Amino acid sequence: MKIKIVALFILLSGTVFSQEKTTSPTFKKRVLESTEVDFLASYYNQDGSRSAVSGGLGSEKLTDVASNIVIAMPLNDDDILTIDLGLSAYTSASSSNINPYDSGAKPTPWQASSGASKSDQLVSAVASYSNSSDSRNFIWNADASFSNEYDYTSVGFGGGIARLFNEKNTELSLKVNAYLDQWRPIYPKELEEYSKYGSNFTNQGYLGGITVLDQNGQATNGYSPSAFKTISAVSRNSFSASFGFSQVVTKKLQFSVFFDVLQQQGLLSTPYHRMYFADKANFYIGQAQSISNYENASNTGVYKLADDIERLPDSRFKLPIGARLNYYINERFIVRTYYRFYSDNWNIQSHTASIELPVKLSDKFTIFPMYRYYKQTASKYYAPYETHLSTETFYTSDADLAAFFANQYGFGVNYTDIFTAAKLWRFGLKNIDFRFNHYQRSDKLNANIATVAFKFIMQ
Repeated sequence: MKIKIVALFILLSGTVFSQEKTTSPTFKKRVLESTEVDFLASYYNQDGSRSAVSGGLGSEKLTDVASNIVIAMPLNDDDILTIDLGLSAYTSASSSNINPYDSGAKPTPWQASSGASKSDQLVSAVASYSNSSDSRNFIWNADASFSNEYDYTSVGFGGGIARLFNEKNTELSLKVNAYLDQWRPIYPKELEEYSKYGSNFTNQGYLGGITVLDQNGQATNGYSPSAFKTISAVSRNSFSASFGFSQVVTKKLQFSVFFDVLQQQGLLSTPYHRMYFADKANFYIGQAQSISNYENASNTGVYKLADDIERLPDSRFKLPIGARLNYYINERFIVRTYYRFYSDNWNIQSHTASIELPVKLSDKFTIFPMYRYYKQTASKYYAPYETHLSTETFYTSDADLAAFFANQYGFGVNYTDIFTAAKLWRFGLKNIDFRFNHYQRSDKLNANIATVAFKFIMQ
């Protein structure tokens, strides 16, 4: 399962001031005093046993290293331009098995293949422009984004507005985004070869000379994935609108609520996710003696040929609704809470709840333990490995669309120096933020993620 890591976060801060009217010359406080630069890096690793590339079983080992540089530049008193450049590189046992039949390899869903699909890189860029009114009670922004990896390209644009009332204690916001994406479909290797050469694919092409085995380990030419057809429509478009309301209730209590409306259209399945049907015969490439042990991690020598690829509807409607509540206990302790309910027309419903407890140890150091709980129901199109029937229209064995619950435990350490005593060329170090989280899912998927961010202020 290829996971696109979303381990990227932006630590931008600013202070908004109102303009006072006097008889003397009026001076506006700049929205952003000077250029700020954030360096962000993350490391992610995971392991599990329900790979969607292998039809719902097999290794999900993955590592991802990501880095971002975010530059926020004041153009004048009111306007800010922010540039976010990112690079992510991963290696994945799961996606490596898009082609598990590399020369000299023993094909198995439980180990990584040495093929080109074992690793990939994601590059991204986001540019955002924001403008604040003279009173600082109205803000609008616009942004554009681009990202690219081997089989997928995304282009996005959007904008938003925010209105502050009640001496800036109340805020209403609206943001809209659109992403116009394109797949370059990659298929499981055996299906790609079958689409080129038909039942003769073992006599020519990439798999020429390889023997196909039946369930009993006997050589056969009966493999015929008749359900498989290549994909003609490769676009995926996503549109969203986000509404937010926040309120400072007292000096110690603040809350916010939000809801989003999201619509996706186009190719919403992943072309290299294999499917195995319960009503179809099984065929293999590899060692006959390993067939009886195929579903166990001790299988190191045989791979089952796909019956088809994942098929899902070409539209999806999503509706998340959530709230945050922050409470200032005293100068040492703060409580930050979050809840979100999610529902979509694929029959998935989920609940997310999290709590963070920052503890200020000194003027410069804060630590914060964190906990997050997540639970979801299964999509109506999901069924486990080799459970779907070939007569169905839509089918997936991607465990991300199954029913599960998850716990995430973590902690963070934050260092802040408002005087920016440490220097790097013309930049003073204002903030260092480190976070570590451990993720445990009920289907045995486990992951760790570590992130670190450095904020510098131009002086």
